[in-house]
Amino acid sequence: MYQYETHMHTSPVSYCASVSPEEQVRAYKDRGYAGIIVTDHFFNGNSACPKGLSWEDAAAFFLSGYERAKTEGDKIGLDVFFGMEYAVFGTEFLTYGLTPEFVRTNPAMDKLSPREFSALVRANGAYLAQAHPYRTGSWIQNPYPVDPALIDGVEIYNVCSGNETTNGMARQFARRHKLPAQAGTDSHSAELPFTSGIALREKARNIFDIIEAIKTGRAELMIPEDTHGSIR
Repeated sequence: MYQYETHMHTSPVSYCASVSPEEQVRAYKDRGYAGIIVTDHFFNGNSACPKGLSWEDAAAFFLSGYERAKTEGDKIGLDVFFGMEYAVFGTEFLTYGLTPEFVRTNPAMDKLSPREFSALVRANGAYLAQAHPYRTGSWIQNPYPVDPALIDGVEIYNVCSGNETTNGMARQFARRHKLPAQAGTDSHSAELPFTSGIALREKARNIFDIIEAIKTGRAELMIPEDTHGSIR
């Protein structure tokens, strides 16, 4: 089985992350993963992007985490795919299938509503999953899932941002609306007692192989039994 991380962050792009892209890549390689999806926070989330930059410079800052990870991954033999975590008032979406060039050439895409962003993602053949629904926090205006018609999947297990209750509620939501399920670590540090993600029987050639495996239920969810569904 080939293991893939679906949700992770790098420093300094994501304000909440504490390790560099290179450190993340080496840590996942050491854990036996075949690949990772870098999902740094976009400008409307917990981004460390300096204020006042042009779109070109801001995009370059945002993309640097993925690009550095990709360079290191190519060196040591870990596949690195591009993604992002898009936020609207604390509700966050894992987005796969857009490209770095798309980000560079779509200024103000950080200002869209969930419905507008969903339409943009789907119009460009990409994939959108709600990350850790039901999570609460002072920065989250609505802790509940969005309209299921706006998303392609649900993160039903999250190591670092969920707990037994919220993960369970997310699982029930996905089942109720017959949405594809996925799991992820939401890693912000290279030193974690447990990691998550998905496992595939065949090596992914590109991000769309991963998307297709999630959509068709061929992705085996990596849920550490030692956690009993809870978050450390």
